[in-house]
Amino acid sequence: MGSKDLKCASFFAGVGGIDYAFEKVGFKTIYANEIDDHAIKTYEENFNISVDHRDICDVKENQIPDFDIMLAGFPCQAFSIAGYRKGFDDELGRGTLFFELERIFKKRKPKIIFLENVKNLVGHDNGNTFRVILEKLDKAGYYVKYQVLNGMTHGNVPQNRERIYIVAFRNKKTYQRFEFPKPIELKKTIKDKIDFNKVVDNKFYYTKENCIFYNTLKESITKKTTIYQWRRVYVRENKSNVCPTLTANMGTGGHNVPIILSTTGIRKLTPRECFNLQGFAKSFKLPEIANTRLYKQAGNSVVVSVIERIAIEIKKAIDEE
Repeated sequence: MGSKDLKCASFFAGVGGIDYAFEKVGFKTIYANEIDDHAIKTYEENFNISVDHRDICDVKENQIPDFDIMLAGFPCQAFSIAGYRKGFDDELGRGTLFFELERIFKKRKPKIIFLENVKNLVGHDNGNTFRVILEKLDKAGYYVKYQVLNGMTHGNVPQNRERIYIVAFRNKKTYQRFEFPKPIELKKTIKDKIDFNKVVDNKFYYTKENCIFYNTLKESITKKTTIYQWRRVYVRENKSNVCPTLTANMGTGGHNVPIILSTTGIRKLTPRECFNLQGFAKSFKLPEIANTRLYKQAGNSVVVSVIERIAIEIKKAIDEE
């Protein structure tokens, strides 16, 4: 069976960043599950799929259509620094949602499992959390490779975003042929993703009238070539000339909102610019919903170009059979 025949099922699908990357390579997503209504709206604007919006705990294994590849960026707040590293003990149950995936892959035995999570998953609880995940995959009959990759070193995207990628295969030979992509030169700059000359809606600008710390911003934000962040009481300049890691709470006026000095004033990034910095094409549609929702969706999503490169390597490993 060649890669073009393989069907994907997507869990914790979000706006479909992982699916979007796999489809660019030629794989087809035939099922998606996501609980967030706003993310579903964005997903359905871009894919010809009606999303199963039930809680994954309520999805029975036999209710999922036949699939060959499991895709899942399972919830990571419980493993992230921002989520206080609670892991499997997270009282909201986010950490234990991996076991819902395990329930499904044990029963349905997909040929390949692709998982994405925060880098901190590897070291969480002295490595115990990650060890449990690897043991569960091994016990279910999978051969596993994993690597931490950064958007700016492996995706030609000017965002400092490190994530762990786990790829598991039922076929040992396919597993042996698969290699993670090598680093590539970062040729894209923030100016390829952000228009510093564009006039945007007034709500994105900081002014004396709407911002009590405007004078501090004005004093510190002096270059039109970089991205700054407001860090509660001071401005941080990102000297590497890439965007710092986008987060889900950046649209709530949080301390990590990315700010630029454009020719039209000091302003925050727009949701579209955040999606650009995740590697989504300009043709990816953003629905008419609150900007806070779109910021959250961009921050929770993935670097499309990194995943696309991994999907290419998966495709090669399959087609060499």
